Amino acid sequence: MANAPVQRMSQLLAKTLRDDPADAEVLSHKLLVRAGYVRRTAAGIWSWLPLGKKVLANVERIVREEMDAIGAQEVLLPALLPREPYDATGRWDEYGAELFRLNDRKGGDYLLGPTHEEIFTLLVKDQASSYKDLPVILYQIQSKFRDEARPRAGILRGREFLMKDSYSFDLEDEGLAQSYALHRQAYQRIFERLGLDYRICAATAGAMGGSKSEEFLAPAEAGEDTFADCPNCDFAANTEAISYPLTPEDPSGTPALEEIPTPDTPTIETLAASLRVPASATLKNLLVKVDGEIVAVGVPGDREVDMDKVEAHFAPAVVELVTAEDFVGRPDLVRGYVGPQGLEKVTYIADPRVAPGTSWITGANKDGMHAKNVVAGRDFEVEAYVDVVVVQEGDPCPRCGTGLKLDRAIEIGHIFQLGRKYADALKLDVLGQNGKPVRVTMGSYGVGVSRAVAALAEQTADEQGLCWPKEVAPADVHVVAAGKALQTELALDVSEQLAAAGVRVLVDDRAGVSPGVKFTDAELIGVPQILVAGRRSAEGVLELKDRRTGEREELTVDEAIARLTA
Repeated sequence: MANAPVQRMSQLLAKTLRDDPADAEVLSHKLLVRAGYVRRTAAGIWSWLPLGKKVLANVERIVREEMDAIGAQEVLLPALLPREPYDATGRWDEYGAELFRLNDRKGGDYLLGPTHEEIFTLLVKDQASSYKDLPVILYQIQSKFRDEARPRAGILRGREFLMKDSYSFDLEDEGLAQSYALHRQAYQRIFERLGLDYRICAATAGAMGGSKSEEFLAPAEAGEDTFADCPNCDFAANTEAISYPLTPEDPSGTPALEEIPTPDTPTIETLAASLRVPASATLKNLLVKVDGEIVAVGVPGDREVDMDKVEAHFAPAVVELVTAEDFVGRPDLVRGYVGPQGLEKVTYIADPRVAPGTSWITGANKDGMHAKNVVAGRDFEVEAYVDVVVVQEGDPCPRCGTGLKLDRAIEIGHIFQLGRKYADALKLDVLGQNGKPVRVTMGSYGVGVSRAVAALAEQTADEQGLCWPKEVAPADVHVVAAGKALQTELALDVSEQLAAAGVRVLVDDRAGVSPGVKFTDAELIGVPQILVAGRRSAEGVLELKDRRTGEREELTVDEAIARLTA
């Protein structure tokens, strides 16, 4: 085993802090700054200090090893990219305000890459001409950029972040399925080696496009994704990807539509209270504008509309809520009393819960009036059924019907079967065995490398500080010299012996720092093993502490070295 140099804290560029940063909202942000792993450069832009860079490099190493193991080849593409390929796929506009756009001195349009599907496609188009050149999997570990409106949560949601993105290129859909499966298995190995608790969840493709898509989510309070987990079967999905079948009902026994006076009931709450009916018996009609055109979204009155789902349905169009001005000159739109029947020049979409044959109480499009016995498919038509409600705890599992459980999570990986979206746009063909062009099919696969560091911090930290798994920790052992010259001498000697045996050592040899501060910093920094040269140093006895369990034991120098090199 190669010698590892001893890292002395007396020389280390890292200052620990006693207090949380004023702008820190989540645990990983607080602890990574306090322990001297990262420092803020600007909003959403972070610098990695030596300890943080070691952890980041360890995550990269694990990702790289597992990608190499499935036969993927590493490349490095530019972060500064031309506009034209993204115009060809439509993503120059689809990405909207989150895309960093810039001009060179000649006025040419460029972007900072958020993902590299287009550029990898063009690379393979340049390098592969025959079926003999495929299949191939290419990957890179590189900085990505996203112009977040409100960067937050430290490195969890930054404007610049480190990501592994890989891309598979196959001749047939069967080959794509195999490449997808290889990545899925590699990701499981990556996250298990990192020590992350994770779930594999069905997901939506979003701006990436394609068919099948799955997310790897790390449960954590700081997570911005909500996923649903079934306690009875193996169903798990991001709530944005949950869909339910359309189940029509027989409306033959429902009386004809009847308008009823309901003064001063412009909200679902006031309407339900006035009529003494549950909110679930009413139909809520939310008005939005899609590229300036008014669209009504129908959901049961006891449910909320998930605007992310609405935006995803109409993407890349711009979706926004209507304002008071939008009602001017529209007598068919009566604020607080909108119903789907009789709407003019308004597209109407609805959640599957508003299935054909279902009966509702809803607005009558007249001030102070509602209508009852309003039946979907009889009294109004739904142009498109889209799952648009916010999923709630206890909603039935789409697979077995058991009530779902909801949890917050951090997205640490995402895999997509892209199909031929990008190959079609950029005309990626190779000659097949019969000498005719074959359109290539693709997959796209991402791991958030810097996000994984934050996710680990969120999942493994305790009240004292960070608590890294061994494979990603910045050192294997944190040696603490409790203060006196004899203790410092012993700590440095033991550190050199451990390093000579290949152990990665961080030693706190700082002069003039109290033992209490050193012990607190050792807990905060979170190396798996803490070895203390303390009160029994003159006897050659050290104290070894397991950072995670808190277990302590006294060992001789030889015993400690044997234990830590085993």
